[in-house]
Amino acid sequence: MRLALLPLLFAPLLAQGAGLVVCTEASPDGFDVVRYNSLTTTNASADVLMSRLIEFDPESGQLQPGLAQDWQVSADGLVYDFQLREGVAFHRTPWFTPSRMLTAEDVAFSFQRMLDPAHPWHKSAPSGYPHAQSMQLGELIRSVEAVGPQQVRFTLARPDATFLATLSMGFASIYSAEYAAQLLAAGTPEKLDSQPVGTGPFVLKRYQKDAVVRYTAHPDHFAGKPAIDNLVLAITPDASVRLQRLRRGECQIALSPKPQDVRAAQDAPTLAVAATPAFMTAFVALNSQHPPLDKPAVRQAINLAFDKASYLKAVFEGSAQPAEGPYPPNTWSHAADLPGYPHDPARARELLTSAGLAEGFKTTIWTRPGGSLLNPNPTLGAQLLQADLARVSIQAEIRVIEWGELIRRAKAGEHDLLFMGWAGDNGDPDNFLTPQFACASVESGLNFARYCDARLDQLIAAGRRSNDRTERSRLYEEAQKLIREQALWVPLAHPTAAVLLRKGVEGYRANPFGRQDFSKVRLER
Repeated sequence: MRLALLPLLFAPLLAQGAGLVVCTEASPDGFDVVRYNSLTTTNASADVLMSRLIEFDPESGQLQPGLAQDWQVSADGLVYDFQLREGVAFHRTPWFTPSRMLTAEDVAFSFQRMLDPAHPWHKSAPSGYPHAQSMQLGELIRSVEAVGPQQVRFTLARPDATFLATLSMGFASIYSAEYAAQLLAAGTPEKLDSQPVGTGPFVLKRYQKDAVVRYTAHPDHFAGKPAIDNLVLAITPDASVRLQRLRRGECQIALSPKPQDVRAAQDAPTLAVAATPAFMTAFVALNSQHPPLDKPAVRQAINLAFDKASYLKAVFEGSAQPAEGPYPPNTWSHAADLPGYPHDPARARELLTSAGLAEGFKTTIWTRPGGSLLNPNPTLGAQLLQADLARVSIQAEIRVIEWGELIRRAKAGEHDLLFMGWAGDNGDPDNFLTPQFACASVESGLNFARYCDARLDQLIAAGRRSNDRTERSRLYEEAQKLIREQALWVPLAHPTAAVLLRKGVEGYRANPFGRQDFSKVRLER
């Protein structure tokens, strides 16, 4: 009955001249992207509504101008001067009419809000600013100044090789200081999360939670008006239903397909597949603050108990490479010679005995209800892990938690074993290490292993400071060895970033980070 009703549910999308309909897997957490860390939220906010000083071009692997048309860096690596584009227009919406174009004041506001605890907007994020906090930008950036109407100066406390790449990430999006002042004066700063304003290629029109997000093209976008007038994100948690809707023409793009759906689309005359190796890692995070997971031997035993080869075959169906550590193989400091943990239940039982747990223990496995690129079949994956742990006397209860609630509670450290994934944002290897393993990331909630170690923290920090790629690689390889020894994750897979399309969708490119650019898409009728 549920499937039979789908054409009726989607009829309004098509009847209203939706333009491009994208079937996506989950609702965004909100639209104030600096407050969140999920890729779903980045896709629905930063990628369509916002712009950044610098953008990362995944095809060339190079940084390129965004809102900043050029920039200069001082010889000591401490001062960055950005020259903004002229004539960049903010969105006009029912809730805001801008009186001016983008200026340096907007850039200064966007960063000062996150970095300065005394800023009037700083407390507008109840759970903080996870990326800014985990990357310790408050300590790194001494000041952000509007030194001219179109000139912005960042002064750093120390050299940082990752700084420019960091500015291309979704959380570094630029907001309207004028709109923020309007909301603050009205006593409604919370509306920034539901009624956003940016300079991106699309303007938010309406959002119905767990149903649909509607956008219209930004007619005055600095890079040119998008080819499609309307964009709809149709929230469809079930991957199989996303494929069905794509087949029926109820959407033209379907994100996060299951491996078998990719094969089906490749064989379908009306469908196509866009794919690229993903700069991502799927993993199970082991909460090192929850006994007995605080013991390295126990975490190692869990790694040894899990039959990863069977998991990859059953869940990813040959569409992903096995992960041995945090980095995808296409990362320039990937420790290719560092072995992963073999499947060795006997050795796992020995380690548990040495830890005083010969009779095993009870724990929980947290996972999401709907599939995603990094977790195509959450229920099956959790069941396979549960069965393997039971064979070494670890009794694990599976808890399926809605995605938004899962993220919120995991960031608070409530989980034991957590199926999770991480997508790099800017091509720099630090974008895996700092968010997932730095001590500051425990406080911000992104460090899902909840592990803080002075030596590991020093290696990560030293890698950020150095501009020598050879030296950075040496430091990061040493960090990877520590992460493996401590068994902070059960590394699972490096997937292929695949997206399903209907024939006639032109201009779409699969992104290795899972980011979405619909501004260049056009529909051939």
